[in-house]
Amino acid sequence: MNYLDSLILGIVQGITEYLPVSSTGHLLITQQLLGIPKGDAIEAFHIFLHAGSILAVLTLYRRRVGEILLGLLGKNPAGLRLFTNLICAFIPAIVIGLVFGESIREYLYGAWPVVAAWFVGGIGVLVYVRWRNARGGANQGLGIADLTWKKSLVIGLCQCVAMWPGVSRSLMTMLGGMFMGLRVGAAVEFSFLLALVTISAASAKETLEYGSLMLTEFGPATIAIGFIASFVSAWCAVKWAVSYLQKHSFAIFGWYRIAVAIIVAALILTGVIIANESEEDSRQGVEQVSQVSTETLD
Repeated sequence: MNYLDSLILGIVQGITEYLPVSSTGHLLITQQLLGIPKGDAIEAFHIFLHAGSILAVLTLYRRRVGEILLGLLGKNPAGLRLFTNLICAFIPAIVIGLVFGESIREYLYGAWPVVAAWFVGGIGVLVYVRWRNARGGANQGLGIADLTWKKSLVIGLCQCVAMWPGVSRSLMTMLGGMFMGLRVGAAVEFSFLLALVTISAASAKETLEYGSLMLTEFGPATIAIGFIASFVSAWCAVKWAVSYLQKHSFAIFGWYRIAVAIIVAALILTGVIIANESEEDSRQGVEQVSQVSTETLD
């Protein structure tokens, strides 16, 4: 992976992390298009890129984060209640991740599962938009201060569905929040704050486990470029998303998901993108063995 690859991956991750389009799905497909092989180091780099997007949200929501910190010090009851709700929403991800994490990586980290998740999610978004409009639009509902720990737990369960690449963590937590009665602005904010907890934990785990391998394989400069690109693009994406969703519906994301699913499906069918990289690796291995055997016979 070179500097340009890192820059592209950082931009892709930052833009898609907080939009309901799935950063993991975009990273997996972009990685293939760039010709970067699979491995522990690149997977750890994907997770590490989230640190840049985390920093972007910390700067944009520093006031709310400050309230949470004051709440932990016993000086802000509302901040403490919000922290409790975030932890309740985070717990399901810990349980599901520990139990099914390896199976998810083995069976769902492929091009077709991502395409399926994008397409079905896009249809789901469009259906939701029609349902929401029939019930009074985006400005109806509760504020983030009205959220209870039970409703937060349900949002956390929705987040677990996004462990399927292509579903989108942001999509599931935003929709989960709105189905729990939050108005759009509150659901978006809670989704972003929950991302701080969830993504920080995942980034810390992957960095501790594979950080040295990632550093050795890619080098500090390459990693830094991806981090900075992720921060800048995430900052811009969050600012745009908050402004856009206050005035418009989620429909644009539904249509985008359907369009990108169709495009990627076409790329798979034409052989530009490999549907199952493990099968391709096996095929290449057989070809290499055959080549060595032929050379030996010659």
